[in-house]
Amino acid sequence: MAEKHKCERCGKEAIGFQSMEGGFEYVCQDHADSLLLALKPGEKKTYGVCYLERYS
Repeated sequence: MAEKHKCERCGKEAIGFQSMEGGFEYVCQDHADSLLLALKPGEKKTYGVCYLERYS
């Protein structure tokens, strides 16, 4: 990841990116979906229309 992203809900440092059913956002530990939290750093996962990426 070249640049650091901030959580779109609170402004903390984002731990990853989640796209759920058309909406997408950078999120911190507090606002991440449980599916994103279950990923290891650097891991990406797709579940149908959902895309999750945990930053390393």
